[in-house]
Amino acid sequence: MNTFINILGVLLFAFGIAVSIALHEFGHLLTAKAFGMKVTRYFIGFGPRIFSFRKGETEYGLKAIPAGGFCEITGMTALDDVHPDDRKRAFYNQKVWKRVVVLAAGSITHFILGFLILLVLAMSLGLPNNKDLPVLAEITPCVQDHTVGLTAPCQPGAPAPAKDAGLRAGDEVTAIAGKPISTWSEMLKVTRDLSGPTEFKVKRNGEDLALTVNVPKVTREVTDGKGGREVKEVGAIGVTWQQNFEYSPLAAVPASIAFTGDMFVNTWKGLMRFPERIPAVVKAIGGGERDLDTPISVVGASRLGGDAAERGLWAFFILMLAGLNFFVGVFNLLPLLPLDGGHIAVNLYERVRDWVRKLRGKPAGAPVNYMRLLPLTYVVIFIGGAITLLTVTADIVNPIRLQ
Repeated sequence: MNTFINILGVLLFAFGIAVSIALHEFGHLLTAKAFGMKVTRYFIGFGPRIFSFRKGETEYGLKAIPAGGFCEITGMTALDDVHPDDRKRAFYNQKVWKRVVVLAAGSITHFILGFLILLVLAMSLGLPNNKDLPVLAEITPCVQDHTVGLTAPCQPGAPAPAKDAGLRAGDEVTAIAGKPISTWSEMLKVTRDLSGPTEFKVKRNGEDLALTVNVPKVTREVTDGKGGREVKEVGAIGVTWQQNFEYSPLAAVPASIAFTGDMFVNTWKGLMRFPERIPAVVKAIGGGERDLDTPISVVGASRLGGDAAERGLWAFFILMLAGLNFFVGVFNLLPLLPLDGGHIAVNLYERVRDWVRKLRGKPAGAPVNYMRLLPLTYVVIFIGGAITLLTVTADIVNPIRLQ
């Protein structure tokens, strides 16, 4: 049964990727048609044609290899052979801002889709506490030694520090013993060194409160800082961490916008660190331990989706789909050919160049000769293909798996 659910999760995630690709190309299609450009073909996939149909001047279809798609717009560059009747509708004859909108529409579609996925997640399973905020999820009835069991029924005389102090679920701890606290990790570290009555400042429904918690010492198994575990006496107050935040439909909108901003920042940081993580992928292919921070392909992402489904971690599954859309959207805007961002850069360059020439009393320059940019384009394709091959290989022979 678990294997079946895993396979189902893999297929569902792969289907989500296919839908994202289809919508990416649909973004190009929709904006191009809205501006009166001629779109001749809209296909999902590459290779042999499975089926197609024609509606108006556009052929729509599906191809055998589900590794992308394309939207063919007449006259993408001035070098294209365009029928005289179509020249006014050719892409290169449109205003620059229209061209940029059409080129960016694929990435914008990914961003909209990612946001909508987060919005649904916020209203259903909740958004993860990705900033590690010290928000309390539950006040436990007592704290006990690890030998008794953290979830075992309370033994007679077991202390209940958080409960006795009046802490409540939803409280956000802002300071402990006068020390400002901004993350759950900080709160754990500070609390473990405490003993006796201590002031905890919390924010509750917008109000700041100061509560005195009598912190007991209990024996717990904790990390020793060297990758191992040890048993020692630590301070504990009997609370659990809020891992997810659920929102009403009204509150979900600003929460999802804020979370989207965080994902953009994290996506950009991840892209900047991408080159330095490639050696770790090569090492993993050779049998080394697979670093969780290494890049993964759609194959690896789909396998993680299967693991998440098998374990019932649907919030993680959905969050991965949102993250994939943000990554593809940002990556596609990089100013490199043949990415959409490369075409945007060329069109903006032409616009700025012609504006400067106009100030100097000169006519507009000739369109950029894409043939001269082919060597650079081939280099980008080669590097991109090599990285894809590496990550796919690593995801097959030494994949990242949920523990």
